[in-house]
Amino acid sequence: MTYRQANLTSYATTSSEQQQPPLLGWLAIVGLVLVVVVSTFAAGAAARPIYIVSTLGVGIFLYLRYPLLYIGLVWWMWFLTPFISRLIDYRSGFDASRFILVSQYLVTLLTLHTTLKNLPQSSRKGGMPFILAFLGVFYGFLIGFVKTTPFTAARGMLDWLTPISFAFFIFIKWREYPQYRQSMIRIFLWGVLVTGIYGVFQFVTAPEWDRYWLESTKLKSFGDPEPLKIRVWSTMASPGPFASMMMTGLLLLFTSTEFMRIPAAAAGYLAFLLTMVRTLWGCWFVGVLTLLSSLKPKIQMRLMVTVLVMAICVVPLTTMEPFSEAIATRLETLSNLEKDNSAQVRQEIYRDGFTKAMTNILGNGIGNTFIVNEKGVLEPIVIDSGILDMFFTLGWFGAIFYLGGLILLLFQVFQFTEPSFDPFMAAARAIALASFASLPLGSAMLGVSGMMLWGFLAIVLAGHKYYVKQRNPGIN
Repeated sequence: MTYRQANLTSYATTSSEQQQPPLLGWLAIVGLVLVVVVSTFAAGAAARPIYIVSTLGVGIFLYLRYPLLYIGLVWWMWFLTPFISRLIDYRSGFDASRFILVSQYLVTLLTLHTTLKNLPQSSRKGGMPFILAFLGVFYGFLIGFVKTTPFTAARGMLDWLTPISFAFFIFIKWREYPQYRQSMIRIFLWGVLVTGIYGVFQFVTAPEWDRYWLESTKLKSFGDPEPLKIRVWSTMASPGPFASMMMTGLLLLFTSTEFMRIPAAAAGYLAFLLTMVRTLWGCWFVGVLTLLSSLKPKIQMRLMVTVLVMAICVVPLTTMEPFSEAIATRLETLSNLEKDNSAQVRQEIYRDGFTKAMTNILGNGIGNTFIVNEKGVLEPIVIDSGILDMFFTLGWFGAIFYLGGLILLLFQVFQFTEPSFDPFMAAARAIALASFASLPLGSAMLGVSGMMLWGFLAIVLAGHKYYVKQRNPGIN
């Protein structure tokens, strides 16, 4: 079988890519949506356990029968579950524990079945980076189990383990790379459109359920619970993860050929700027430069045309009130970091924590960034540096394995030649590097941000194995 060079306007499609998703899978998803909608508005506090049980049940069904639909369910749960949580809080009372958010992890960690089954024999098939990362995380969990509490160690383990397990699942499905490629493009196209539109709506109107949640949490870093004064976090848990998701989706839009990419880009870029997350603005720029440099000149020109069209649609929106003042004010801080409180706080974190982190041989263990308050509720301790977080948590022993696996994987994907003719692989690689570049200023390896870092590294690796197989059918 031969394969053709892909470009920005077309992909070689296989017969399996053109098949319609199975009816039973879609019926399960529609049923889940109905259950969630009805329970959210009619079941009161019982909506939380109903949501957890129903999503897990459908997740198991899709995982076993329809892996492509399962991948879509996983991503949409990360996109929407915090929003559903806020709606339930608004109707039935604030839940400080936010226990409903465990559903995202439970459904995603179904991939552990595939991981534990295939990881041991994957070292000779490109899986060594995942093995190293798992060893580092397992070490950190053991230390955390001893130094913190089993409860906080288990909670922290969710953030560290989930991205690696999900990424390995994508990697092991390399034979279906074309289908996964198309699925990821569609997922993030519609994800950017839906969450982008809601993000703009959130900024302009400050919906009652978002105001209620913001007032209940007493979080000051999200802005004021008033129209035009909110730092947008859309349907997700906070501005940082939402900006990470939006950066990923906006880079992927360059590989889409669907008309909806234009309105998605307009809403997405505006919402992305309204997050006020400057670090990820810069990382997006890193991603664009990486994407451009990865492609052949002919495809680069097509990408530039796409960038120009999107700029024509987006720039006028950012110069209109009520958006322009908020965006311009935040942009001005980039030229005056000496007076910027956020930048000064990060400098203090590095000044105070760097030596402690680098001399922490054993580590404090996974779970050290959580405390249990007087009400018995877990509260996170935010460390605005992924690098410091790794060494504080995993120590030198764990960080060498974890960071070694991550860097090895990043090094590997930049040796591949396929991104020069497969724009999706080029975009995925750019997303991975952009996410990695954000590590000094945030824990981008954890939770949903980690899903994007590890997940897109994995799909580049899967794409490479797929193309190698096309060139050499005898290779297993």
